Amino acid sequence: MRIGVPREIKDGERRVGLTPAGARELVAEGHEVLVEHGAGGAVGMSDDEYRAAGAQIAGNADVYACALVVKVKEILPPEYALLKPGTTIFGFAQINRDRALLDAVLCARVHVIGYETVRDAQGRVPLLAPMSRIAGRLAPIAGAQALSMAHGGSGVLLSGVDDVPGANVVVVGAGNVGGEAARIAARLGARVTVFSRGAQRRHDLSQSLAAEGLTVDVFGLTDDESFVHAIADADLVIGGVLEPGTLSPKLISRAMVASMRKGSAIVDVGIDQGGISETSRMTKLSQPTYIECGVVHYAVPNMPSLVARTATLALTHATLPYVRKLAAGAMDEGLAAGVMVRDGGIVHAGLAADAQRALAP
Repeated sequence: MRIGVPREIKDGERRVGLTPAGARELVAEGHEVLVEHGAGGAVGMSDDEYRAAGAQIAGNADVYACALVVKVKEILPPEYALLKPGTTIFGFAQINRDRALLDAVLCARVHVIGYETVRDAQGRVPLLAPMSRIAGRLAPIAGAQALSMAHGGSGVLLSGVDDVPGANVVVVGAGNVGGEAARIAARLGARVTVFSRGAQRRHDLSQSLAAEGLTVDVFGLTDDESFVHAIADADLVIGGVLEPGTLSPKLISRAMVASMRKGSAIVDVGIDQGGISETSRMTKLSQPTYIECGVVHYAVPNMPSLVARTATLALTHATLPYVRKLAAGAMDEGLAAGVMVRDGGIVHAGLAADAQRALAP
């Protein structure tokens, strides 16, 4: 199979969908790998390394003409015209929140398999998980910057100092994002409270944090009054709720944001699926924050690109076995769960519901 690896063009995006080592494996299995010039340069993976691995360096038109295109982020408008019918696009799809993108991939009659919806045997999302963990670890750091006076924040130091306590941090969600965010914030010295709807995840997170000697309060989202008060008292709110394959639930209302002290901050990690706050709108790495209701919002959809080399290695370690399956023409149940659109129709129930369109027969 001909496999194409484009250079990502999203603002601040430096990750690449395939490493030279991955290209070498695919070439050894008889596949032809085309890598766009400079695709891995920002993370120290040169064109010469890809050539040495047996890949060809090509232009983006040739890359998108391949049967399988392995990406990181979603297709962007400048790439729409490059799409060819029958091509399989394998990467973070991010279609649910973008009607123009949905129309473009349907019109082009490409097949889109989303990293965020591929499942493993236990029903987990193995390709999204490493990026979620990285984003969770970055979220308190991004929040600390948002709280600084330079970004319009209240001037609260996340860690505190001497007799001055650390910031009051509320984490919404106890999965990969929320768990890592709570862990890092607590280690930095913040006072951390976690709210989550999943009883098992709350239990697992409480156990793991306690084993590390970290003091974190973990509550359910059943008591709306407690949650509302916690948001109002927070210096920093980190949103880490994910519903794979569908838009994120809006758990934080505009009124709740308005109740926060001026200069407080929200880091809405799941903004690529719409975010959990009614006041959240997508930003970009070159302009990551804005202020609304007096609160600094950080809503960057590709946070892991801040540590692009680590993120590339973690992502491709997870994705390569699936790339090999697709290249060999194999489609297991986990990959099938990740198919969003096919042959001009929507085949994922969550996407159909969010787009208010019919599932393809």
